[in-house]
Amino acid sequence: MGSTFATSTTVRVGWGMLGVVWMMASAVAAPQAAKPSGCLIEPEQVADVGSPVTGVIERLPVALGDTVDAGQPLVVLRADVERANAGVAALRSQVDAEVKAAQANVVLARQKVDRARQLLAQDFVSAQAVEQAVAEAEVASQKLKMAQNQQRIYGQEQAVAQAQLGLRTLRSPIRGVIVERYNNVGERVEDRPVVRVASIDPLRVSLMVPITQYGQVAVGDSMSIRPELPGLDAVRATVQYVDKVVDAASNTFRVRLSLPNPGNRLPGGLRCKADWNSRQAKATPTPTPGPATGVQPAISRPVPSQGSPTARATVQAVSWHPDRHGPADGLRLRPSLNLSQHARPRHKAAQPAAIASPSGAVVLAQAPLAYSLTLSPHH
Repeated sequence: MGSTFATSTTVRVGWGMLGVVWMMASAVAAPQAAKPSGCLIEPEQVADVGSPVTGVIERLPVALGDTVDAGQPLVVLRADVERANAGVAALRSQVDAEVKAAQANVVLARQKVDRARQLLAQDFVSAQAVEQAVAEAEVASQKLKMAQNQQRIYGQEQAVAQAQLGLRTLRSPIRGVIVERYNNVGERVEDRPVVRVASIDPLRVSLMVPITQYGQVAVGDSMSIRPELPGLDAVRATVQYVDKVVDAASNTFRVRLSLPNPGNRLPGGLRCKADWNSRQAKATPTPTPGPATGVQPAISRPVPSQGSPTARATVQAVSWHPDRHGPADGLRLRPSLNLSQHARPRHKAAQPAAIASPSGAVVLAQAPLAYSLTLSPHH
């Protein structure tokens, strides 16, 4: 049985004070080996492809077991009427005779206005004739706008006809494998699916985990999955989802993992075993050192203690007094260190405090120091 203890220590470094305040440590007992959990390997996605319109199947270009890409045609329905409507709409949108005629009328009406004004200046016509010519030019201009708007409407009608024709072709929404065909050529399609597509790269691993293991698995962790199929070795899957709501009836929660399946080597629907003892936590990047002033975030690393098993200490706060140092002084802390001895005086020269760690010595404080702090890993 491990023991729990608490300790606090303050380390003085030269002209400043690096205070490690309130370090709480508790012994870490070796966890017992967890038994493998039953799981199920399923397709990542399954889509039952149906038709939004009623029709008769004209072509089925895919067969069971075919690999299809997203957007690939799976079923083609008869579309004679829709194809004809699309052709008419396309032809109508290309006819621009009305627009050109309206443009010619506008040019003619403006010329009449110019001539009427010239004749008015010579007193050959009255002002009323000029006003009439201006009104006719305005009418011609509005008719041109009407023809142009009608041309745009024809273009939209063509888009509608093409969309209606597109509804007669059923396409795959995902990349996957054809696992079921519910109809054949010549059969009528209404409100039921025609083809089922399953995405099996990657696969999805689902398992129900006892509540006693809640908090021991996180998104990004990986573990070994052994399919219950002769001749297959264990593979590794990555945790993608952990339930936030526990099933009260079974006192379990759900975990989903993503299992790469290059070349569709594994089929979907297999039972499997998840080995909890092979779980590997997600790698976290090394924290960036903070500025010389302020409070560093809490860190937790194993720390040996005299007469006790390996324990874990958590640094709750770190204080630094920049008013006793120059503005160029820096402070860097590196986690993953084990405390083995107290600080001891070295000499009064300007010497940076050093930390001995598994990755080598790192600078703790860059300032003229009177003492040196030495930390070394615990083996």
